[in-house]
Amino acid sequence: EVQLVESGGGSVQAGGSLRLSCAASGSTYSLYCWAWYRQAPGKQRERVARFRRGGHTYYLESVQGRFTISHDYAENTLYLQMNGLKPEDTAMYSCAAGPNCGDFNYWGQGTQVTVSS
Repeated sequence: EVQLVESGGGSVQAGGSLRLSCAASGSTYSLYCWAWYRQAPGKQRERVARFRRGGHTYYLESVQGRFTISHDYAENTLYLQMNGLKPEDTAMYSCAAGPNCGDFNYWGQGTQVTVSS
């Protein structure tokens, strides 16, 4: 079993930055793929960024060049550095992890990001 706990959300003005963290505990050796998702009120959840063991990354087109996903194996922590934030980035951000990139069976509780114009 794996537990994921996010932190780092908050309220910022447009153009600001935040760094989200997702600390993993438990059977973390089983994890191969991690991701950040977000969901805004009234909208579908979307995958923002993905990190696969070995360093392979994927980004949603709208955050490409502004967000950076990374993973610290020693600390078992996933990060999302968000720069140049826009009001449309406002959402609940959740981290997910799993044994492969098609099976995110572990989820955190989420952290709210609010960007004002």
